Amino acid sequence: MTDYGYTMMTEQAGPRELVDHVVEAERVGFDFSVISDHSFPWLDEQGHSPYAWSVLGAAAQATTRIPLMTFVTCPTFRYHPAVVAQKAATLQLLSEGRFRLGLGSGENLNEHIVGAGWPTARDRLDRLEEAVGIIRALFTGEYVTRHGRHFDVAAARLWDLPDRPPPIGIAASGPRSCALAGRLADLLVAVEPERELTEDFDRHGGAGKPRIGQLALCYDTDRDAAVARAHEQFRWSLGGWRVNPELPVPGSFAQAAAHLGPEDVAKAIPCGDDPDAVVEAAAAYRRAGFTDLALVQIGGGHQAPFLEWARTTLLPALRAGE
Repeated sequence: MTDYGYTMMTEQAGPRELVDHVVEAERVGFDFSVISDHSFPWLDEQGHSPYAWSVLGAAAQATTRIPLMTFVTCPTFRYHPAVVAQKAATLQLLSEGRFRLGLGSGENLNEHIVGAGWPTARDRLDRLEEAVGIIRALFTGEYVTRHGRHFDVAAARLWDLPDRPPPIGIAASGPRSCALAGRLADLLVAVEPERELTEDFDRHGGAGKPRIGQLALCYDTDRDAAVARAHEQFRWSLGGWRVNPELPVPGSFAQAAAHLGPEDVAKAIPCGDDPDAVVEAAAAYRRAGFTDLALVQIGGGHQAPFLEWARTTLLPALRAGE
């Protein structure tokens, strides 16, 4: 059985709305939730980027059942890994054990704000590996002092620790990041339904561990309106994950996607109110070996009708289609 999640997409809604949305997602029966951790939207048209960790704290108090997860946090530029460890431990306490810490090597779009430059992908993964080691060491509750290649930690300790540290997920998009996730993570995070990703994860120690994918869709009873909205707000996503981490500002994503028309986006993203189209897209993740799938409804102002449709139509169709 696949678990289906709801995405709190910080790029397209404000903080109070995001909390309202996840409360409703819990009510209508989603199995878990995830939240993006950005300092910028992908495109100016999306128009938002509140601080994900404040939203998570509010969501932990406003919900009672639904698991929460960062999808994903970069612990190497905007945030020092020791700070991420403290935030994650606190969220696990506030949510009473419902939190999973998703980590990744980051995107220039979000991390450039601290002025540290944007190194190569290999260097970013080296930083991520070092950061994961620091976070896991702090989760033991012991004092941690380290002088690494990328990070210094001086007599750090977490004083408020949950009985069970939050599981750590690592985002992967290629062989090297899959190998890192297989060695160091409790679960895999990916956004493309590629069998190679899960197989590489398995080969490097990930066999038997959860793997979470993500699928964007644009529900609307008017398919033309859905296609137009998906093009306006999600055309950036067709750039691929060898390109997207490198671009620095929303204008760069708009320029990179300037050649894409609405029907180009509609070929990649289910649009309209046909649940079978979403079921078919979700099946690609199951065939690729994913155990969980987080759904993204495009359009911050279009969550309420989507969530009701998910309750009455989409979630039953997804579960019946397994």
